[in-house]
Amino acid sequence: MADDVKALSAELAQDPDSLVFLRLGELLRAKGQLDAAHRVALTGLERHPHLADAHDLYARILADKHDFERAFDEWDMTLRIAPDHVGALKGLAFLYFKVGDVQQAAAHLEAAQRVAPDDPGIVQALALAHGGEGGPGPASPAPEPMASSPAAQPLEEARVFAGLEGAQEGLLLLDPSGRVLGGALKDPAGRDVTDAVAAYLAGVSQEAGRAAKLLGLGNWTGLAAEGQHGHVHLTPPTGSALLLVVRERAVPMGRLAIIAQRAAVAARRWLEAQA
Repeated sequence: MADDVKALSAELAQDPDSLVFLRLGELLRAKGQLDAAHRVALTGLERHPHLADAHDLYARILADKHDFERAFDEWDMTLRIAPDHVGALKGLAFLYFKVGDVQQAAAHLEAAQRVAPDDPGIVQALALAHGGEGGPGPASPAPEPMASSPAAQPLEEARVFAGLEGAQEGLLLLDPSGRVLGGALKDPAGRDVTDAVAAYLAGVSQEAGRAAKLLGLGNWTGLAAEGQHGHVHLTPPTGSALLLVVRERAVPMGRLAIIAQRAAVAARRWLEAQA
């Protein structure tokens, strides 16, 4: 295998535009040389930004490095380029498993199975998603795809979002009356606006539910909005509580959605523990 790495590296050095970087990056990833694989994949991606397999390779390396949010972005980009890309569909299914969204995981696996009906990994992962006996998870990058995500670890009862990104100033959990249960928010000037936002959002979850019912849309599961200076995502972690996630504009909406899902899992576990 070492000779293969040398041969592929030499071939790539002779022709930096060669697609051999895909084989080299995957080989380095398989050997556990993630930093080297990361450099190869990123360099190849810079030369081939519209190549779906390049984004897929980079996503798998990021997943191995436990950088799941950036991996989500790369697999999302893969599907924008190639909507039927099996690797990306399996990868996103893996990430949805990680945040506890089995329904979305199963949907991506079913899409992958339509493209590759004979893939045994997809069959096993779907069995797991539907409550059956499963083997390895849907994405090959991670050795333990069904291991608990950081958001699913035991939380300090006094802090709903303990350990999550933006726990102190980017996440806010409210009860139906608008009472703050966890998290905090600050405006661009650094002023605390937690209570003001909470008061404004009081009752929003119920209103959203009623609107969705009147429109025949079923239960509402989330609402995202883009602003001039940032993005927001609203979701009900339980039937009545409301979770608000705020991030700067540089954060892609796809990444914001997976941050919100992680936070919702944490909030749901905390609320259940308080019941």
